Amino acid sequence: MVSQPHAPILPSYTSSTADKPLLGMTIGDKFDEIVAQYPDNDALIVLHQDIHWTYKQLQEEVNRVARGLLALGVQAGDRVAIWAPNCSEWTLTQFATAKIGAILVNINPAYRTHELEYALNQSGARFLITADSFKSSDYRGMLVELAPELKASAEGKLKSQKLPELEGVINLSSEKYDGMWRWQDLLDHANQISQTDVDDLQATLQFDDPINIQYTSGTTGFPKGATLSHHNILNNGFFVAESMGFTSEDRLVIPVPLYHCFGMVMGNLGCVTHGAAMIYPGEGFDPESVLKAVHSQRATALYGVPTMFIAELDHPDFSSFDLSSLRTGIMAGSICPAEVMKQVIDKMNMKGVQIAYGMTETSPVSTQTGADDSIDKRVSTVGRTQPHLESKIVDPGSGGILPRGEIGELCTRGYSVMLKYWSNEKATEEAIDEAGWMHTGDLATMDDEGYVQIVGRIKDMVIRGGENVYPKEIEEFLYTHPGVSEVQVTGVPDKKYGEELIAWVKLNGKQDVTDEELREFCKGKITHFKIPRYFKFVDEFPMTVTGKIQKFKMREISIEELGLEK
Repeated sequence: MVSQPHAPILPSYTSSTADKPLLGMTIGDKFDEIVAQYPDNDALIVLHQDIHWTYKQLQEEVNRVARGLLALGVQAGDRVAIWAPNCSEWTLTQFATAKIGAILVNINPAYRTHELEYALNQSGARFLITADSFKSSDYRGMLVELAPELKASAEGKLKSQKLPELEGVINLSSEKYDGMWRWQDLLDHANQISQTDVDDLQATLQFDDPINIQYTSGTTGFPKGATLSHHNILNNGFFVAESMGFTSEDRLVIPVPLYHCFGMVMGNLGCVTHGAAMIYPGEGFDPESVLKAVHSQRATALYGVPTMFIAELDHPDFSSFDLSSLRTGIMAGSICPAEVMKQVIDKMNMKGVQIAYGMTETSPVSTQTGADDSIDKRVSTVGRTQPHLESKIVDPGSGGILPRGEIGELCTRGYSVMLKYWSNEKATEEAIDEAGWMHTGDLATMDDEGYVQIVGRIKDMVIRGGENVYPKEIEEFLYTHPGVSEVQVTGVPDKKYGEELIAWVKLNGKQDVTDEELREFCKGKITHFKIPRYFKFVDEFPMTVTGKIQKFKMREISIEELGLEK
């Protein structure tokens, strides 16, 4: 009998090519090139500020801010931090700093004094551009609390004990405050510098220069400053928009925050690399303002995380808005429920809506679904490898590439991988290996067609009695219980098994549920060692300021409450 040859086992590795090459230029040069091509196209529409600029007008404003920054003493390589919600000044600062080679430091608008102090000092920011206030945040109050010396300081001459590197503060308010320039003062200073000075400086910049520091959420401790180059973020914005088929006719509504890659890279740079329009519906997210923006501006594309789309679909006046102009967009940030995806396609007309996956450290997108992918692929996977990038899934222990279908750590390599974590060599070495692979810390599988599915975080993985247990799998199962609104599973130490599982459960109020009921619900449906030993009923979970759940804090609290310290 002749033995049949075995089909070769496919490794979990893919690389992706593209018809279009990488953009080998700085952000400033690409911006100017697009302005020359599409001077009269709508560029920036900020509805809450009543701003409507063409590309030519946007360029004039950006150049004025660039000249103003140089006049105030900003130099190439200086860190300029911005702490503000979505507004025109944010975007002007983004492109003005890129033109003069200053490194933009994105500060989360939700930060409080402790986090602000950390980010300003860790990045060594010389200048801070700040809103006066936003929602419940009194930015000026917090800043004066950290640097009371501002009140007796001349503009640009701050000498603060707690913020030793910070010299100058620009407040976006029209009011004049001690020790701070107004935004108008910055614009007035522009007259001292010629445009030739900006152009000459811009011509010296290299596309591999660092241009942006973004702080990761710190789900496992202090935030780290992912340092990104022109090349990193310009190309990522370009290829994300290419995947959606963007042209100079597109009009994108951006309700996601600009301080995050989703807003400033996938949004702003995705539009600017194509001559498309950036539309901001408000300072922060509000479902009605988003629907109004799509309706009034005849938007062709819309961004958001799944919860934003759910809020828009649930709006009582949803049916009164004309969304027929929409064709595409991106849903990212977390897995999208299938029912939501169907409604976005059917009710919002977003037939080409795509899912994108990535992390700040990879500029951000590494994988993306395509416009023609099935709904199943769009809700169960995060797509395939982006152009000019590589993906692989490895055994977290040995580092070896795993066969397709096996769970391991997702790694990505290519132009999008950050330069480093700012002033943190140890963390950089832990994240990027000698071969240039960024280790995402995410557990994933890859199917035969190259689609990637995220199944959890390595740090979340629990080893119980030698068995690898993935909390996400148990969470997904417990979500099917009619009384459960939200659930998070983590590990706690155990003498016998090494680790045991605890489920933190938030009930939806429709019925009383006990831990015994939940255990019974699991029996016979999931393997015995995956059934949590402990249940804790809660009203909320410990969160980062960006809304990510901190499992390390859940673990710490659980250990203390259960008396498992030893």
